[in-house]
Amino acid sequence: MSQTVEEVNAGKLAGGVELQPGHLGMKTHHLKLFLAILGPGLVAMLADADVGSVITAAQSGAQWGYKLLSLQVLMIPVLYVVQELTVRLGIFTGKGHGELIRETFGGGWAWLSVAGLAVACLGALITEFAGISGVGLLFGVPQVTSLALAVTVLLVVVWTGSYRRVERIAIFLGLFELAFVWVAMRAPVQGHELMSGLVTLPVHHRQYWYLVSANIGAVIMPWMVFYQQSAVTDKKLKPNQYTYARWDTAIGAVLTQVVMVAVLVAAAATLGKTHAQTPLDTVGQIAQALTPALGVKFGHIVFGLGILGGAMVSAIVVSLAMSWGFCEVTGDSHSLGNHPLEAPWFYGIFSVGVIGSAFVVLLVPNLVTLSVAVQVMNAFLLPLVLGFLVALAVKALPLEHRLRGAYFWVVLGVVVVTCALGLYGGLRSLWN
Repeated sequence: MSQTVEEVNAGKLAGGVELQPGHLGMKTHHLKLFLAILGPGLVAMLADADVGSVITAAQSGAQWGYKLLSLQVLMIPVLYVVQELTVRLGIFTGKGHGELIRETFGGGWAWLSVAGLAVACLGALITEFAGISGVGLLFGVPQVTSLALAVTVLLVVVWTGSYRRVERIAIFLGLFELAFVWVAMRAPVQGHELMSGLVTLPVHHRQYWYLVSANIGAVIMPWMVFYQQSAVTDKKLKPNQYTYARWDTAIGAVLTQVVMVAVLVAAAATLGKTHAQTPLDTVGQIAQALTPALGVKFGHIVFGLGILGGAMVSAIVVSLAMSWGFCEVTGDSHSLGNHPLEAPWFYGIFSVGVIGSAFVVLLVPNLVTLSVAVQVMNAFLLPLVLGFLVALAVKALPLEHRLRGAYFWVVLGVVVVTCALGLYGGLRSLWN
């Protein structure tokens, strides 16, 4: 039986049994506390391996083999550095990202940040529902049916649940992404080709740089920043839980990149060797390319679970991030602890985003082809998103928790290099 942070802090195990003093009791207490705190970072990171990210990783492996694998590995510490700032801001200010920007820099800058968030969220939601629709078609389910079921599940989960319940369901759905690890383990990977790809960087090719930009935008997304900071505040995490929350973020950062690496490796080991440059425009094409060793039926089931898990958890996170962001800027009620009648704008924005995006996919069903472009768009938004994040970490935090000294320069360097690579990759792909 799971417990709240408050219950574990009070020194009680599940069922109300008091923790006894001593080494074993303290170890049990720390484990229980960590499990109670686990969630905001893990959910945000599981959502990071969404449909668009999977398609981008698959396209990368298909077109360039293992030559973008090193970038995926290098993005693990970058992802942690960025998302750790959201934990720090959420815990030590008790405010969401949009609210903190409004209070620190004014309403104009807050609305600018939310405008960027809205663009990123709409692109992501359309991609998620296109993926859900594609999985449905793999099994002969009409688009209208699969989209209607997905929308209904999302609305019921959020409209009838507390933060804890939404978080649990999101983690459960997101863990289906580990199906991609199984796919990679069954792929015909050649060790010498993988090692060669890690150190071979075709930097003279425009399309390579385009996918560099897309992979960066697929790992660090604007809505992740808004979601995790707001989730930390909605979960009411306290300063004494900061260390556990950072571990939550670190575990999530590793897990999501393991999924991305698995997809890229599986694609490189199949299409990357025999059908390089093969376009991957639909979920069905990707499933057929990545799962030949599993057999058609079993391969489709495994792949479908991975796509559905990522799409559903991402749809929850993206829609909530959009709702939190807008309501934080406007000052309206914005907690999952509120009844829908107490926070009509919060639940209304969530619902409009979900229903509207599904409707767009129903009208224009082949939007999976836009997935890589959406990730490049995310890369172009990074200077705005990460600029605000670092500025808040310098100005809005209590003095003892602000970025300063050597770590400030590390964070600034990571942010500048990441933004520069994302922008350069997108722009370089336009040059002749």
